[in-house]
Amino acid sequence: MGVSSEFLNPSEAARRLGISAKALRLYEQRGLIAPVRSSAGWRAYGPAEMERASEIVALRALGFSLAGVARALTGDLAALDSALAGHQATVDERIRHLSASAGKVRVLREALARGEPPRPGDLATLVGRASRLDVAFALPWPWGGERFELGDIGPLTYITGPLGSGKTRLAKRLAEEIPDAVFVGLDRSAENGAAARSRLAGDPALGSRVDRALAWLIEDGGTQSDALVALLVALESQGAHALVIDMVEQGLDGPTQEALIALLRRRGPAARPLFLLTRSTAVLDLGSVGAGESILFCPANHGVPMRVAPYPGSCGYEALASCLASPDVRARTEGMIALRR
Repeated sequence: MGVSSEFLNPSEAARRLGISAKALRLYEQRGLIAPVRSSAGWRAYGPAEMERASEIVALRALGFSLAGVARALTGDLAALDSALAGHQATVDERIRHLSASAGKVRVLREALARGEPPRPGDLATLVGRASRLDVAFALPWPWGGERFELGDIGPLTYITGPLGSGKTRLAKRLAEEIPDAVFVGLDRSAENGAAARSRLAGDPALGSRVDRALAWLIEDGGTQSDALVALLVALESQGAHALVIDMVEQGLDGPTQEALIALLRRRGPAARPLFLLTRSTAVLDLGSVGAGESILFCPANHGVPMRVAPYPGSCGYEALASCLASPDVRARTEGMIALRR
């Protein structure tokens, strides 16, 4: 068959849906959508396929796993009601925040009417800037003590760079400089599975949160493992203002990494900051980086770490892209270290 102007190719369809082409392929792989094929075998998305894809995107935004999406699309009313209840709770929380913000505006206007100007910081809280972190410090070795500043830290910051670039040292220093931050090292992995299980047994609330996250990840194609449970214990523990996680993909297969980053993106813009060290394209898919996410790149020549925008042509993009690899490649190189003579 030929493809008329009503049909879109995958990149055009993904752009209109506001998702990545990779996500669209994943929906097809999981049997959620079936694009038509042109006479040359190319995928194409017509009105019916786009309507179906829009439903999938909406269900994902409501918090559905891929398995949950499949159930909802086949008429599982209980699954849909559960997701809508969760979404309602999120909306109610936003309404409470907006109501509190409206109250602050009212107080400030009343003060202005009395001739009293706002205090320092009052206006910043109205636009949400006060919740964002800023940090500045002198860089440790292998740098030469250059000053490093990082402002407007959002919910997800990726830290990457080639072997020996100093990214782990940067991450540890960030954990030291950010108030109440915790560095989660590689010792969380399989050999500490018993310690993670012991901690869960002593904290039922933490266990419940980990179980919910684990169930969502498994439904989304992830695989349960000691490495995943240990990571979830760190992610679901309360108290830390920020988490800095060394090589988040350690011990996780590709589908689990993809499910994990989808789960972390569901946390919303007000979530506590996460710094994820990674060299995996499943975790840091440059075509899927969204609002509230940023990338810190540590150059091989020990230049000052820099923010890199996730699109070709931006400063540092090619070097950034060259140090990322698929989960299969990362699994083969896991545990390698750089030797400095």
